[in-house]
Amino acid sequence: MTQKLAATAALALACLSASAAHGAPTAQHVLMLSFDGMHAQDLARCIDRATCPNLAALAAHGLQYRHASTPGLSDSVPGLAALVTGGSPRSTGLFYDDIYDRSLYAGSDVDCRGPRSVEVLLTEVVGIDARDGGKLVHLDGGGAFNPQQIPRRKVGADCVPVYPHDFIDTNTLFEVVKQHLASARTAWADKHAWGTDWLNGPSGHGVDDLARTEINSIDPASGHDYTESADGKAPAWRHTEVFDDLHLRAILNEIAGRDSGGAQAAPVPSVFGADFQTLAVAQKAPHAAGGGYTDAAYTPGVDVAGAIAYLDDAVGRITAELARRELAATTLVIVTAKHGQAPVDPARLRKVGHAVTRVLAPFLGKGRDPASGNDLGSGHVIDDDVAFVWLRDPGRHAAAAAALRAAGACPAIDARTHLAPPRNALVCIDGGGTVTDLWRATQRFGNPADGRRPDLMVQPAPGVIYTRSAGKDMEHGGYAADDGHVALLVSLPSFAQREIDAPVLTTQVAPTIVRALGLDPRGLDAVRKEGTPVLPLVFAGP
Repeated sequence: MTQKLAATAALALACLSASAAHGAPTAQHVLMLSFDGMHAQDLARCIDRATCPNLAALAAHGLQYRHASTPGLSDSVPGLAALVTGGSPRSTGLFYDDIYDRSLYAGSDVDCRGPRSVEVLLTEVVGIDARDGGKLVHLDGGGAFNPQQIPRRKVGADCVPVYPHDFIDTNTLFEVVKQHLASARTAWADKHAWGTDWLNGPSGHGVDDLARTEINSIDPASGHDYTESADGKAPAWRHTEVFDDLHLRAILNEIAGRDSGGAQAAPVPSVFGADFQTLAVAQKAPHAAGGGYTDAAYTPGVDVAGAIAYLDDAVGRITAELARRELAATTLVIVTAKHGQAPVDPARLRKVGHAVTRVLAPFLGKGRDPASGNDLGSGHVIDDDVAFVWLRDPGRHAAAAAALRAAGACPAIDARTHLAPPRNALVCIDGGGTVTDLWRATQRFGNPADGRRPDLMVQPAPGVIYTRSAGKDMEHGGYAADDGHVALLVSLPSFAQREIDAPVLTTQVAPTIVRALGLDPRGLDAVRKEGTPVLPLVFAGP
């Protein structure tokens, strides 16, 4: 732990002690909003410039953490896992929404007799609609799991399915709240109907009302999914608003004492919330079409400005409903993000395609262990603005790392298309990029020998993303500052306005939620494993 983070932990523990001394009240409800892509700078800027009045109203009686960061990886899955478990990928075992696991069998191998090694996806393909490559025609993903995407594990003589909730290595705050708080109800809405089943935790039942909404499903009104333009003309984020409105309505229904769909009466959840994707889609849109930012100072382009205005309006509708139902005084509201987006500065953008895969081609593809004759699997690479590598033969990790380090520097940018010339699309090592042999850095994610942890991690220089797509100019997933420096605002009417400059991690949100509901944060597995403290000053008393 760094000196700064150690100081933060000590401050948080002191604040927790102060809480007991001052008798700081606990909340009856906690509402968490994840505005994916929202940087700390986005929140500070819109408040300072009076372009987000409803967020500013929350900040007027809230704690604004100006230096909040994800615990390294900033993909949606580890980003959300940090918020709901209190742990980094080292504890949760969740690195990405696309993971390779050498210990599991394919979903089609119902007897576990074939070779082990399978790609585990926590995405839109986990819904039954995607079976046999089918179109995602239902908002709820088809209403069931896709058995082809549920890997299997040998347990004694049995070959059992491994659902997403079986795949996470720690419990979640939803489980802790349900286990220890009498009559508690939990709810959440996210972007994948079945891929986010891991939120339920190992019990499989952590979330009472998990809204099954799939962002990659086809909107029947337009024939396009919710990440695409509805008519080919309007910005894609305008269509994403339609999807996010579903999550907004779910929250409003829950505040009003209904289930997320509004069909049945239900207690207001003890802990609830949702993910919103509009900003992330606006950020990824090409700069030339109004997406992303105009400079390194986080000046929003027209799409990002519009998306932030939409999210601010959603906050206003939520806080108005809390007030109308006389719940505002007892509901702790947390505004944050699973991840940011990079690069903010369009001048730093470099697109290198799937450079890591090309360099490592000799280390990937089907093969057999020459000593045992066993199938080694094919290996796997997942990349956005970081790359994780599972080699066909893990024993060659040192050679593969050496090949990456020798691969070359960042290619020059193509000013016309922002695409790097293919012949120069090599791994970016110079200018700040790094290749990490994770067999020699087991403290980061754990030991790759367990079959799930990757062999190598490649973090390119800031600004480099592993794509040649003309449809997106920003990405997330890795360790870049623009990826990980996210908004974090904790608000309650009884709080005084504070801006906190001490560095904090988003893993501290989960124990803070549990503590705010009057429970022991040590009920979270990851909190015990990593020593995650609560956020400073939340429980400091009057």
